[in-house]
Amino acid sequence: MRQIGLNALLTIISNFTFILITFKILRDLRLDYYVNKERQRTFRLFLILVSTALGFLISQFFLNFIDSVRNLGYLL
Repeated sequence: MRQIGLNALLTIISNFTFILITFKILRDLRLDYYVNKERQRTFRLFLILVSTALGFLISQFFLNFIDSVRNLGYLL
């Protein structure tokens, strides 16, 4: 049971970390410069949704990679 809890904690921390990293990278690209003043609010929401989706996908990739590396021990 403790292993399941640790995996859940690792997943939550990984998801939030990669979402935050992705958000900061997208924000630093300064794409809002190309958006009209009237659509800035919509663009911010779009930026949050895109960074959440990309951050989640990147996090899942790394978590699956780590899990696959751990499972390589069963091959021997």
